Amino acid sequence: MSKKGRGKRNADFSSESASSQVQDILSKDPQQTFNYKQIAKRLNISDHSEIQMISDALKELTKKGVIKEVYQGKYKAKESRGYITGTVDMTRMGYGFISTDDLEDDVFVSAKNLRTALHGDTVKVLLYAKRKGARPEGEVVEIIERWRTSFVGTVELMPNFAFLIPDNKNMPFDLFIPASKLNGAKQGEKAVAKVIDWDPKSKNPVAEIINILGLPGENDTEMHAILAEFELPYHFTAEVEADAEKIEAVITQNEIKARRDMRGVPTFTIDPADAKDFDDALSLKQLANGNWEAGVHIADVTYYVKPGSLVEDEARQRATSVYLVDRVVPMLPERLSNHICSLNPAEDKLTYSAIFELNDKSEVVNEWFGRTIINSDKRFSYIEAQKVIDTGEGDMKDQVLVLHRLAQQLRTKRFSAGAFSFEKVEVKFDLDEAGKPVGIKFREMGTANQLVEEFMLLANRRVAEYVGKTRKGRTFVYRVHDKPDPEKIGNFSHFIRKFGYKLSEDDKTPLPKAMNKILREVVGKKEQNIIETLALRSMAKAVYSTENIGHYGLAFKYYTQFTSPIRRYPDMMVHRLLTMYLDNVNPEGREKYDKLCDHSSKMERLAAEAERASVKYKQVEYMSDKTGTPFEGVISGVTEWGIYVEIIENQCEGMVALRDLEDDFYEYDEENYCIKGRSNGKVYTLGDKVTIEVVKADLQKKQLDYKLVTNKSEGDIGKIKSVKHRNR
Repeated sequence: MSKKGRGKRNADFSSESASSQVQDILSKDPQQTFNYKQIAKRLNISDHSEIQMISDALKELTKKGVIKEVYQGKYKAKESRGYITGTVDMTRMGYGFISTDDLEDDVFVSAKNLRTALHGDTVKVLLYAKRKGARPEGEVVEIIERWRTSFVGTVELMPNFAFLIPDNKNMPFDLFIPASKLNGAKQGEKAVAKVIDWDPKSKNPVAEIINILGLPGENDTEMHAILAEFELPYHFTAEVEADAEKIEAVITQNEIKARRDMRGVPTFTIDPADAKDFDDALSLKQLANGNWEAGVHIADVTYYVKPGSLVEDEARQRATSVYLVDRVVPMLPERLSNHICSLNPAEDKLTYSAIFELNDKSEVVNEWFGRTIINSDKRFSYIEAQKVIDTGEGDMKDQVLVLHRLAQQLRTKRFSAGAFSFEKVEVKFDLDEAGKPVGIKFREMGTANQLVEEFMLLANRRVAEYVGKTRKGRTFVYRVHDKPDPEKIGNFSHFIRKFGYKLSEDDKTPLPKAMNKILREVVGKKEQNIIETLALRSMAKAVYSTENIGHYGLAFKYYTQFTSPIRRYPDMMVHRLLTMYLDNVNPEGREKYDKLCDHSSKMERLAAEAERASVKYKQVEYMSDKTGTPFEGVISGVTEWGIYVEIIENQCEGMVALRDLEDDFYEYDEENYCIKGRSNGKVYTLGDKVTIEVVKADLQKKQLDYKLVTNKSEGDIGKIKSVKHRNR
């Protein structure tokens, strides 16, 4: 057969790339019409099979409504609805949805039209003309900002290269690792890989191993993997540690003279029993007029950590300490967090204090803010302080009992003013020497916790009020909390009616009071944890901002965070700004602080997500040897693919897949938060008590699979079908 007239075959050209390149040409000249030959010429294609792909692509795109056929054989781009910018929500199947403030609905983007965009990336999207009744569709034309470039996964070695199989469920692509970029990683090890190149024509991104975490299943490996997954650090560089070692710990006489000396006032700290850094202390003495001088003393971190230092730069970047189930990843090196700055008992310590004169009704008569020196008399654990409150006996009982009484008055006033009462139980683990969980317990807030909380809230509020009222319009860092979205509150109100509760909100009963009433009513009920969780989710998220809109949840018009500079960078910013205002110095422009507030809010969210991931991992690990054991649980979630059940005794949540229910065909009823048996009419709804057994504990996915323990004697075993009552 003669090869005359045949072009050279392009090995990279496929039906997928043909469709993409055809769209590119038509969208660049939206007023121009093209036939398949003109498009082939523009693409410099002469191979007959590739030209046929172009012709087929034109017909397929016309059928989908992406382009239009003006007359036979001539095509042009449909008028698009312009461009939008949004964030990619990636699915396991490889396609994505773009969430944007510009449109009510998310924009669907097929896998091939994502153009290497990944979950969380900020992208620019060209919108296609919308077909009637269909959700908006489009294609990514520009990746504005990568959400992440490094991924945690397991190394899979091949003869001449390797892959990293990502742990992240939103990453549908394995990372190709050239042999020269393995950097010592071995088969089966967990590692972190950084993407270094991704040709849109290639299915897999090219990456290099930048950190080897260790063998899967080992405690340190898994905790470091969680931190790396959220791109959080788990150690300090040698340079930062060396910079911390240079900081002088000796307190000079000149520095003492420059401060208010509080060393003679009875002072103590209250912290968890396992705490290693103490960044707040309380003091109390009675004044001659009968009032009380209560001091809130905070570690003076900014005295030691100077702008421009490596320690400062690292703290700013980290923005917060991270609390996993078995460790704290501190914002500051240990020399500072556990030693120099920590308010250890029987040691002189430099502090930044808020000192209040309170009458017997806990009303603030006078206040003072400034730098001090203290020497703590006693280090209480919460349990020890609680014992003093409960029995009226023990070390420093006079100070503890008075502060407890004042704190309870402050607390009563706060709730009367409209504060919310959210006090979720905290899950804690008993770990063995290898970090394996051998027990689960719950830590609840006692009145000793409330004592500390109320005085920290008082200091935070009064510092914010001082700046906000006396330096109106000036730059400051606030902790703000917006009003909740009415739609979310409406959904919550509709949901709790299923359990017989009513959110009675009106002029006489504002939302906080109505919500607190519900939260009191559910205490001890099977649905308590679910309703508390959903109530929290209905609220807006608190963030850092230079624009003060108040703190809705606390019912404060002014609020900041002043009391934890060892573990929060915004508190360091507040200390510096307060110092400037006390010294009558104006700070730099607001833009710098806006960026720092946004960064701090972002890092706080990541730290919270990492903490939840570590809790989930330990829960799965704890349940991994309990397959076949029955547990009483409560249905905590209902979806079209299954029901989630939370075990009552340990709050470990897992899923019962609909496909594993063997007694009937079950259908998902989203409106009523339940699944219903088509034949037997059996209903499983949120809050129902059920008995489950653990079927599988998947540590890699941090996922528990349960099955219901039911009587299987009735009926035949049938295939279970989930019927969706909503569109994505």
